[in-house]
Amino acid sequence: MKVHIYLNFDGHCEAAFNFYKSVFNRDFEMISHFKDMPDNNNIAEEHKGRVMHVSIPIGENSLLMGSDSIPDFGPPHKIGNNFSVSINLEDKAEGERIFKALSEGGKVTTPMADTFWNAYFGTLVDKFGVNWMVSVE
Repeated sequence: MKVHIYLNFDGHCEAAFNFYKSVFNRDFEMISHFKDMPDNNNIAEEHKGRVMHVSIPIGENSLLMGSDSIPDFGPPHKIGNNFSVSINLEDKAEGERIFKALSEGGKVTTPMADTFWNAYFGTLVDKFGVNWMVSVE
């Protein structure tokens, strides 16, 4: 079994994923927009540029995926505070780099530090409102 993270945005998915692309030094596995759908007549012109689906590998067996909501299809999705994307690494320097990059323009909630459970750990909310936990074992 694999579990992948799927994030929903209200019009800024592409900006968020370009940011994540730079943080993780990876290319998109796929990106498509609502304008790419063969039958997109029921989508308002101003929403056709929104992301229908994007995915980026962020680890050996992990994908970060996302899309934008379309107001015509229901209320926009809101990033909630009831989950965090957890990144687990083995290299402290790489953990520091990722933590610093993700926190740019966001808010550090727990600075990276050694913990009582023998991990180097920190938490943050990125500039798109996504909660992250970075842990180096």
